[in-house]
Amino acid sequence: MDAVEFRTDILGEPYQAAELPLTVDEEGAVSATLVRRLVPGSERAVLYVHGYTDYFFQTHLADRFVDLGYSFYALDLRKYGRSLRPHHSPNFVRDLRAYDEELDAAVRIIREQDGHTRLLVNGHSTGGLVTALWADRLAGRGVIDGLFLNSPFLAMPAARAARTLGSPAVGVLGRFAATRKLPSALNPHYVHSLHRDHRGEWDFDLALKPAEGFPLYAGWLAAIDRGHRQVRRGLHIDCPVLLMASTASISTTKWDPALHRRDAVLRADDIAALAPRLGRHVTTVRIEGGMHDLVLSAPAVREQVFTELDRWLKAYL
Repeated sequence: MDAVEFRTDILGEPYQAAELPLTVDEEGAVSATLVRRLVPGSERAVLYVHGYTDYFFQTHLADRFVDLGYSFYALDLRKYGRSLRPHHSPNFVRDLRAYDEELDAAVRIIREQDGHTRLLVNGHSTGGLVTALWADRLAGRGVIDGLFLNSPFLAMPAARAARTLGSPAVGVLGRFAATRKLPSALNPHYVHSLHRDHRGEWDFDLALKPAEGFPLYAGWLAAIDRGHRQVRRGLHIDCPVLLMASTASISTTKWDPALHRRDAVLRADDIAALAPRLGRHVTTVRIEGGMHDLVLSAPAVREQVFTELDRWLKAYL
């Protein structure tokens, strides 16, 4: 594999980014973006994969891993964040297995070009679903040494009966009207609870992570539904898995201070209930006061997240 050229990232030094050209799809040229922050001489690395309507900006997460001696990598998937182009339908794919191309390319760079021998993968929300399914397909190959899932999107945030009844309709739409736009299910108050220009403490690009989300495409939703059905049937991930989720969720159309202390995107109890379906070696940790992206929670809460992560890393990696 030819060496990939890294240049200074939009976050500035010490972050670097490289464009990963991918197979052309129905919308034309497509690529992913790999961001890195190297720890000289380290053999350990972590690869972070973001959630839906999201991209990598959580530099304090990178700080924590660097302090532990891990070179930090983050992948902005095709049609997300740094990888989104004007001719793209944001976030759109017809099959979650399409992401294997950029995930596999990232691993080759981390292991072969940059020389790391130990790899932790950290997936958040939709990135948690994508990386869990990918890890299942990689079982037995020794590619991933550990998987850390932060509020992974393992089930639709709806009652079980509604999910079951809706699945066939989603499948039909995804097959015959994949590019049909559906109403966004993203609660704008979640982003408002995060961004410093609203009611949060974080600074990120609202063009890349808009409060109202991007259009929800029927084909993408059908791909997610197929992934959820795979999880319910049971995966066979063969590396140690750490799954974290909040202890509570909230669903509201109005601002509520509890948005700072609960998962406002997914049902945390559903996430935790599905954890044993991922593999034989899964550690589940519930975080009191955790938001959907647990590492963006209040300072004391995210310190709890990092403490639990540190303990797990020392035990298993």
